Amino acid sequence: MSLRDFLERFRPVGTPGASATGVPADRAAERAAELEPTLAQLTGIQQEAADIRAAAEVAAETVRRDTARQAERLVAAARERAPETRRQAAEPLLREARQEARTVRAAGDRAASAVRERAAERMPDLVERAVADALRLAFRVGEAP
Repeated sequence: MSLRDFLERFRPVGTPGASATGVPADRAAERAAELEPTLAQLTGIQQEAADIRAAAEVAAETVRRDTARQAERLVAAARERAPETRRQAAEPLLREARQEARTVRAAGDRAASAVRERAAERMPDLVERAVADALRLAFRVGEAP
């Protein structure tokens, strides 16, 4: 009991003047009587809010689980399609690389053909020089001592 409630008991109950007897008012009981129905309703509402929260948590967990399964399916499908997607993405690059390889090969063939032609043109002269050098060396070796 608070000091205020204790002192409240000694307040005059009636109007000043003629003495009248009365019982001091119990303010705490009045407040309790006034607030008790509202607080009882609040307790019910708190329980209802707790039930709603619990149902929301269950629903959220279900959504998380379903979403995780869906994500797993999407990842599995993407992994399954990945080789074909890579092949399709690489196809233009491979086509371009093959064309470039054909161009390089053709240029190499042309260069090799040009070297063969020059070799064919120069070969008789080079053979003649080589034979002359060999004969000259052979005669020098034969002339010695």
